[in-house]
Amino acid sequence: MGFWIALRFLTILPSPFRGEPSPPKVGHSLVYFPIVGLALGGILFGIDRGLSLILPSVVVNALLIVALVIFTGALHLDGFIDTCDGLSGDSPQRRLEIMSDSHVGAFGIVGVCCLLLLKYVALLSLPNTLRLAGLLLMPTLSRWTMTYAIFAFPCVSKTSGLGQTFKQQATLQRFIIATLVTSVVTAALMRWQGVVLMVGVWLIILGVSYFFRSRLGGLTGDTYGAVNELAEVWVLILLPLVAGIGN
Repeated sequence: MGFWIALRFLTILPSPFRGEPSPPKVGHSLVYFPIVGLALGGILFGIDRGLSLILPSVVVNALLIVALVIFTGALHLDGFIDTCDGLSGDSPQRRLEIMSDSHVGAFGIVGVCCLLLLKYVALLSLPNTLRLAGLLLMPTLSRWTMTYAIFAFPCVSKTSGLGQTFKQQATLQRFIIATLVTSVVTAALMRWQGVVLMVGVWLIILGVSYFFRSRLGGLTGDTYGAVNELAEVWVLILLPLVAGIGN
């Protein structure tokens, strides 16, 4: 059941789960975040293989990014945009107010354009020998970093809400299970280099999360989305560098 709840939270893909999940079930879904990411990666790889037969690589890579946005309902991208807008404020309270506004500002537009450009170029630059690993690990590691951010950093909201529910249910045991699952997938695809990649992405997200906390007083649902988006980009950037170690 936890997998279907995670699938419902993270994607627009059909899930048999209906109704509002209880807090324990919400927390249990954290364990399955990396698995949902792996499923998304499998879909992306299938699209990549199919479209590569009829379309040039520049078009295929653009369509892969569009597909990822569609399958996730632009949920994480929206959080990234709101975070970029919010960080332009002059105080934590003002930043949170801006992030809660549904309007998109200049910082959000500039930020998402830079993000998508980086993601496209990094994906385009990915060697063919690393396509499978890249497309599978990009969403897997990024969803794992969300579980880390939820577990390790305080939530701004102290009242009832989905973000606070996730935080309250993010136990050490659940984070360890999610980490073990991610480690197995990463090592299976890239052996010890995959572990290096995982650590590298974690260190970057650690710094990003500390920055968000310093600016906002904690993390929010929007910053969780921003963490995911930034992790996806960094997986694609670091993967070729890590794969070259020892070669």
